Amino acid sequence: MNVKDFYFELPQELIAQDPLKDRAGSRLLVLNRTTGAIEHTQFRQIADYLKPGDCLVLNNTRVIPARLFGEKEGTAGRVELLLLKRREQDVWETLVKPGKRARKGTRISFGDGLLKGEILDVVEDGNRLIRFEYEGIFEQILDRLGQMPLPPYITHPLEDKNRYQTVYAKYDGSAAAPTAGLHFTPELLAQLRSLGISIAEVTLHVGLGTFRPVKAENVLDHHMHAEYFQISQEAAAQINRTKQEGGRVICVGTTSCRTIESAANADGTLCACSGWTDIFIYPGYQFQVLDGLITNFHLPESTLLMLVSALAGREHVLAAYQEAVQKKYRFFSFGDAMLVL
Repeated sequence: MNVKDFYFELPQELIAQDPLKDRAGSRLLVLNRTTGAIEHTQFRQIADYLKPGDCLVLNNTRVIPARLFGEKEGTAGRVELLLLKRREQDVWETLVKPGKRARKGTRISFGDGLLKGEILDVVEDGNRLIRFEYEGIFEQILDRLGQMPLPPYITHPLEDKNRYQTVYAKYDGSAAAPTAGLHFTPELLAQLRSLGISIAEVTLHVGLGTFRPVKAENVLDHHMHAEYFQISQEAAAQINRTKQEGGRVICVGTTSCRTIESAANADGTLCACSGWTDIFIYPGYQFQVLDGLITNFHLPESTLLMLVSALAGREHVLAAYQEAVQKKYRFFSFGDAMLVL
């Protein structure tokens, strides 16, 4: 399976640079994964495609302001740091640019010394381990100094940090937003509940994999970076009950999908659990729990596009993407949405 099998032409102007004022005002492309049939509607009409007894699975991770700008002590060279994964209380795995300024032992100052760090080691893929030094509460300092880690294809500044958070975000830990959830409002979620659609919340802290392209020519040679996930007893019970009663489990986003598929037992049931997952879902994968997916439009040749293709078939997905391009849908993190059923 070649990575080029998942390529499509995307005009630059279709990459959404700003979130819509109305979260639920985005467009929605509905794809029948069996027939390939396509419908076009608005996201706020998503209830038209859901049934009483269905269960939406949300990823309630919260994005931290993980991008820091500092100066190398002694030279005042500018350094950009992206927090990826907390290893210990004050030790983080990070992505540093430029890497040549971040050798072992290098000290970096942020916010005129409000936060300081020392590079402890160089690890996999050139990432750096850094130990931070500070007075007070790290999260408060990070909120003051850090910026939201928007993907590189978004060049416009974000006026409101909360627009890169879902309205149900709870637990700090992500270096990127689970963007399929950005379309939901509290009112829309309340409407779905009133229609008999249940909601289960899981947690997966989105990490390095979001920022790494597939470099291997053969898809099977690509390795996913591990991300931390957690499924509560309540969420597992709700999802299991939905399956037992004949309802559909519909994941909001590829991260929710990867979470429940990582934790599935051989019989398709879930138990409360937590841990690290590097599951890679591509065509040929047999889904154990998921029945449907709400997702955004993804980058060409990305692992996210491969996951959607595993669910609906590569030909159906690429045909839907081609139609989305023709109809000028908005792509990527702040773009429009797709429902696969």
